[in-house]
Amino acid sequence: MAASMDDAAGQHTPVLYQQALSALQPRAGGRYIDGTLGGGGHAAGLLSLSDPDGELLGLDRDPSALAVAERRLGGYTGRAHLRHASFADLAEEARRQGWGAVEGILLDLGLSSLQLAHAERGFSFQREGPLDMRMDPGQGLTADEIVNEWDEDELADVLARWGEEPRARAIARAVVAARPVRSTTGLAAIVARAAGGRRTGIHPATRTFQALRIAVNGELEALEAALPQAVAVLAPGGRMAVISFHSLEDRIVKRFFRQESRDCICPPRQPVCTCGHRATIRWVERGAVRPDEQELRSNPRARSARMRVVERLYGTNLA
Repeated sequence: MAASMDDAAGQHTPVLYQQALSALQPRAGGRYIDGTLGGGGHAAGLLSLSDPDGELLGLDRDPSALAVAERRLGGYTGRAHLRHASFADLAEEARRQGWGAVEGILLDLGLSSLQLAHAERGFSFQREGPLDMRMDPGQGLTADEIVNEWDEDELADVLARWGEEPRARAIARAVVAARPVRSTTGLAAIVARAAGGRRTGIHPATRTFQALRIAVNGELEALEAALPQAVAVLAPGGRMAVISFHSLEDRIVKRFFRQESRDCICPPRQPVCTCGHRATIRWVERGAVRPDEQELRSNPRARSARMRVVERLYGTNLA
């Protein structure tokens, strides 16, 4: 029998939980945004540590995960404000809440264990299910449409761009030849044959499923939209932590944080600054925070996680 969403939430261990709470330093009276609420694990920690009057605005595109978080955070009535929304609309949701600035923001990117646990969502290549992959089931585009209707060139481009799949062309050709492809395990089998078997450390379908999920949900576009909004709504001294799970996400985060932590972003060989750019944030941790050995043993999903943390500077405006 499949686990219920509540069962999955009970089993769910937030990745880099202690490290994220330590980085954000929640305190009484503070206002915090969790842009990827999931099962509410990180949110519960933020609310607990900001007792008795800290508040949290929690956003999630997935109504099922939102329902689980609502039950988990039910004891924080009046302090937890949960919305069915994307973090790409973070600034607008903060304005709707009447918040001018916040003390902390967390983005925990990628899939939650809640989504992977349910075969009907289509996220896992290890569970038989439809090719869906929508974080918000109300949106239009599904993985089925990409797999079965997009032409070979478009499909190969998705796999190469969003999955960094070296065998993108061969896989796209094999998928097109096998149409219609209707199940997650069916697609995974086609990919495994086209990719030449299991690779060291990861299943051969991993990159393909990542690419399709990113394309279906517009994940990287949403991240690029959210980062400047997040910095803009941070109060001076407020902190932001972003947890990513693959190089494409981390690259976007690192590039944005590096740019916004510099006073000049002119080309290196330009003799005089003409950009007028001023730093809005500073690095709290220069490198990425990674899970320790204890967390890796208890939560294997954390193995690819990395967290980057910045703090809003005083007396700065984000252009």
